Amino acid sequence: MPSSLSQHEALVYVMVMMSAVDRDMTDDEFARIGGLVRFLPAFDGFDENELIHIGRECATQLAAPEGLDVTLEMVREALPQRLHDTAYALAVEIAAADQRIRNEEIRLLQLLRDRLQLDKLTCAAIERGAIARFRK
Repeated sequence: MPSSLSQHEALVYVMVMMSAVDRDMTDDEFARIGGLVRFLPAFDGFDENELIHIGRECATQLAAPEGLDVTLEMVREALPQRLHDTAYALAVEIAAADQRIRNEEIRLLQLLRDRLQLDKLTCAAIERGAIARFRK
């Protein structure tokens, strides 16, 4: 397995995976990732200048054989349990930003929930919160 990730890198990987799951990572999605990195306490001490490099590393990892499975495992290993729901919330935030959740995004959320061993009620609450935030 490739080298381990820092907590910050793992959280960025989650957002990049969600953005890239439809094979079209837009500038708006990358800008949203940058905004979350600047705003959220989970990223205190993170060097925002590393964001593009980390995004590219994630894309390379995803393109490798069994890339998604390996990347999900790297994320799980890098994150303490207290950040598992944070990672899920970040994925939901990226998925909900365009107010349309695609099948690929739903599947990735399911894989992430299972890999991080999150209960369905916690995930439903996170998802409901995102719906409320993005409603027009």
